[in-house]
Amino acid sequence: MTHDQWIIFGTLALTLVLFVTGRWRYDVVALLALLIVTLAGLIPVDQAFSGFSNAAVVTVAAVLVLSRGLQNSGLVDVIGQQLARLKGGVTIQLAALTGITMVLSAFMNNVGALALLMPVTLRLAAKKDISPSVFLMPIAFASLLGGMSTLIGTPPNIIAASFRESTGAPPFAMFDFTPVGLGVAVAGLLFIVLAGWRLIPIRRSQSNLGGLFEIEKYTTEVRVPEDSRLIGKRLSEVGAVAKAEMTVVGLVRDGERRLAPSPLIKFRTGDILIVSADTTNLETLVNDARLQLVGSEKIVRADLESDEVTLLEAVIAPNSLMVGGTAFSLNLRRQHGVNLLAISRQGARLRTRLDRIRFRVGDVLLLQSHADTAKDLLATLGCLPLAQRDLRIGQQRRLILSLIIFGTALLTSALGWAPVQIAFVAAVVAMVIAKLLTLREAYDSVDWPIIILLGAMIPVGMALETTGGAQLVAESLLTIGDGVGPLVMLVVALVMTMFLSDLVNNAAAVVLMAPIGIRIADGLDVSVDPFLMAIAIGASCAFLTPIGHQSNTLVMGPGGYRFGDYWRMGLLLEVIVVVVAIPLILLAWPFTP
Repeated sequence: MTHDQWIIFGTLALTLVLFVTGRWRYDVVALLALLIVTLAGLIPVDQAFSGFSNAAVVTVAAVLVLSRGLQNSGLVDVIGQQLARLKGGVTIQLAALTGITMVLSAFMNNVGALALLMPVTLRLAAKKDISPSVFLMPIAFASLLGGMSTLIGTPPNIIAASFRESTGAPPFAMFDFTPVGLGVAVAGLLFIVLAGWRLIPIRRSQSNLGGLFEIEKYTTEVRVPEDSRLIGKRLSEVGAVAKAEMTVVGLVRDGERRLAPSPLIKFRTGDILIVSADTTNLETLVNDARLQLVGSEKIVRADLESDEVTLLEAVIAPNSLMVGGTAFSLNLRRQHGVNLLAISRQGARLRTRLDRIRFRVGDVLLLQSHADTAKDLLATLGCLPLAQRDLRIGQQRRLILSLIIFGTALLTSALGWAPVQIAFVAAVVAMVIAKLLTLREAYDSVDWPIIILLGAMIPVGMALETTGGAQLVAESLLTIGDGVGPLVMLVVALVMTMFLSDLVNNAAAVVLMAPIGIRIADGLDVSVDPFLMAIAIGASCAFLTPIGHQSNTLVMGPGGYRFGDYWRMGLLLEVIVVVVAIPLILLAWPFTP
């Protein structure tokens, strides 16, 4: 190997290790890789940030914004309303939920489609008294399967299209992925609905409406007597008086109940505090602060809510500002006006000090917030509600208008009247002008870490190509498989990408595998199209682990899943994908152009 090849392979090895360990977020890792190859001279300095001007990056950003516009129009609310009326057994319910998720994710961001249907799924699970684990992993996998079907369904397809363009051929069009992707998606969905869900361990997470956290077991009332050490102290000073892990969620003064009281309020004799704490911490609080337990009736959820204050159950989404932080470091009470009452991880309530627990993607939180700011609060924190959202009424005009704008963009790009990035950016502008979404919503809906990842990794992929690294890997694979023919190499490319996507972000998997696939095709003197198609399909098959794709991570907490639960259904699903995808690829994209 040459000196430059040692550098690029060393950089990629480091990148993969950092992706898998998750110590740093993937956009930071991608920027680190970009800096290394640039400083090493593998790519010219003036091309270091050329990836951000790539059409694939612009298209991904536009699709994310359009997904938000469709959400604002009330489209998903209408779907949710119909799904809520579902009758029948598990198979019928799964077929409806996964089918709708698959269709939505073919035309909008797959994580967004999953997030929008999670509240509907949890409500249905609660209504049928079925563990949410039966439904959540299937709809997560369905969101990945649906993304295979169109160019805009998932970033890997868009990136594969840009790599095809780099070979001198036109990029893949809107529905070029459909013959293969739709066939694979339908086969995968049939397996999940008819048999696959039975392989999922039933985790009795209490993730259902009103039942995730048992409020009455952890909330009680204490009175402030004359000799209490809290007299004259502010709410924010309780922690200094009593070394107990607890949260004051309400205050009763002169017969008036005040929920989520201000941290600046001073305690008086006779005040009754509503506190959330376990038995040990409650005893510490009572002793240290000289308080009296109130022998009142059991407190229930309704006692902690009012017209002004609400309880929220929410899951921490990928790229949330909370990930890696704590309630203390984020100053949730003072800065955001929210009380953190409980945390559930993989279906189990965490009982260590809440203000010191480092948040992870998929953690489920019980929050107490002011009702009028709850929606903005979740958006700011990067959390998704697990309760049914209020349905929008009287939005028919907005719904029709959003569908017309989105449909026009699809038609324009499908017929080749305009490149996909132009058509979809124009649709974004149209939605903003039509007030289907605000400029702030447009910017907030862009998954910036994904944009940074793509913009940084595309030049790294170029370095793999220009240093001869891709050629070296391709030649090694061809040597190992000498005489086996292009069919076996196609299977190898598909399986390698599958394995990679189970460990790293699927967009990064395509950026790394596409140059290798192109070189393998050149070495075999066959068309690059079947290899690029196989790599795109493989990148959407992160079915073995919760870390391979954000959709898998998102359902881990609410479903109560463990790391090893995913492969039980995912392994057979990946085998089915290989068996179905290879013939479809060869039928739609033969080796001979």
